[in-house]
Amino acid sequence: MKIFSIINRSSKLFNDYPSGSRLLVLFAVSTGGMVAYSESRAPEIKDKTLESKKKKMVVLGTGWAGISFIKDLDPSMYDVKIVSPRNYFAFTPLLPSVTCGTVEARSVVEPVRNIIKKGKGEIEFCEAGCTKIDATNKKVLCRSTFENSPIPNRDFSLDYDYLVIAVGAQVNTFNTPGVAEHCHFLKEVEDAQKIRRTVIDCFEESVLPDFSEEEKKKNLHFVIVGGGPTGVEFAAELHDHIVEDLVQLYPEVEGYVKITVVQSGDHILNTFDERISAFAETKFSRDGIEVLTGCRVVGVYNDAISMKVKSTGEVCRIPYGMVVWSTGVGTRPVIQEFMEQIGQGDRRVLATDEWLRVKGATDVFALGDCATVDQRRLFDDIAAIFEAADKDHSGTLTLDEFQDVIDDILLAYPQVEHYLKSNHMMSLSDLLRDSEGNEMEVDIEGFKKALAHVDSQMKHLPATAQVAAQQGAYLARCFNRVEYCKDHPEGPRRFNSPGRHKFLPFRYKHLGQFAPLGGEQAAAELPGDWVSMGKSTQWLWYSIYAR
Repeated sequence: MKIFSIINRSSKLFNDYPSGSRLLVLFAVSTGGMVAYSESRAPEIKDKTLESKKKKMVVLGTGWAGISFIKDLDPSMYDVKIVSPRNYFAFTPLLPSVTCGTVEARSVVEPVRNIIKKGKGEIEFCEAGCTKIDATNKKVLCRSTFENSPIPNRDFSLDYDYLVIAVGAQVNTFNTPGVAEHCHFLKEVEDAQKIRRTVIDCFEESVLPDFSEEEKKKNLHFVIVGGGPTGVEFAAELHDHIVEDLVQLYPEVEGYVKITVVQSGDHILNTFDERISAFAETKFSRDGIEVLTGCRVVGVYNDAISMKVKSTGEVCRIPYGMVVWSTGVGTRPVIQEFMEQIGQGDRRVLATDEWLRVKGATDVFALGDCATVDQRRLFDDIAAIFEAADKDHSGTLTLDEFQDVIDDILLAYPQVEHYLKSNHMMSLSDLLRDSEGNEMEVDIEGFKKALAHVDSQMKHLPATAQVAAQQGAYLARCFNRVEYCKDHPEGPRRFNSPGRHKFLPFRYKHLGQFAPLGGEQAAAELPGDWVSMGKSTQWLWYSIYAR
């Protein structure tokens, strides 16, 4: 793992490039693949009169989405304030490595102030948490919490013209009893450091002279709940750490150590190709890591977890020394309250349109794990699409007429592309050809029939760093081009309203995902249905980090 020494000076990662340069850094993200970052410097603002008239923009959050947005935003155009309870950006894909000391915590963080000072436009940062969003009055209420301050809780408010919400998500406990009290999580750098201390404590306690064999077995049983990318990568890192380091320090308890992964689904890594899931399960079995699939944890106690086996309905208890809970993400309370305020209280996550604008709120945008793009159903707009294409008002569509709106359809409805791929179709125009490839004219009913199954391919974007970073860069580009697009209304056709939209909608480009499995083994699923597994894939993962 010495390859990571290349990034150990994270505080200098973006500092060693001259003014006016552009920097492209590619990362392999275990929770979602490769991410591209770009940075540019904006000219210094000298016209104070112009500066005072700039629109006020408040950005909530310094995670992947928020930092990606700030890096690509032209700060000379807006009066920008960032609000976040943490004053650093964390490279979260390496948190499993931090838990075992493979990578030091200081190597995966960069101060926010280091990031924002690279642009000459003034950006202010406030280390505080947002406690309430008042969309009616365009204010955010904030609270700073400093333990050693004479006034530990200081409340203040900020006005905004534009609000960008990128606060991420919190751990989803599914209201399982005892999880909050007894489990470790792996969302923040502090979580990784706490896990590292607990693992060592478990070993130190187990070598005390008055510990029985049963106590040693319990104390050295490490349970990971959740078989997704984070849980699997942590299990692999922990196994390597124990085999390569800890059993050398504590040889007398080597035979008592056990790692168990509990997964409610039928396979671990079930969002990956099934070949990768099978490879990971075989690798873990060979390493002695127990994988319990089809099991749902129903309670966590101070000495054991209680889980229900789906196939039999049996409930059993498993003693543990440490439990790491890694089962997904949930909505933060401030976002849940905001959703109630704007009429989204019946949803599980904040909904935006395809331009990342929050539905039901004016001049509010949301990106990253705290939101989801609410894709439009193609079938709902079929009548408008047919009308836009039928220029001669004949009541039927020819292939030439359909060709005129195909590009707009592909832009506005991402599910169309998935539909074409799943049906091995080269072009959307194939829908207006018969089985022999001849052109057809269709009326509105035939048009509906041809597109009836397209919406079945609608997919929600995953809550990954890759999605968040792409959304941040996209939204920054939109804000940078606001003035230009006022006079250049190019963009996709708006089928459910007249005219065209000025900006292209957000389109997620999946660049692949990696799953490190320990022992110099990894699995990758990349575009083009390419699946790679083994040592060569591990070095591919390393090489992308090292660029």
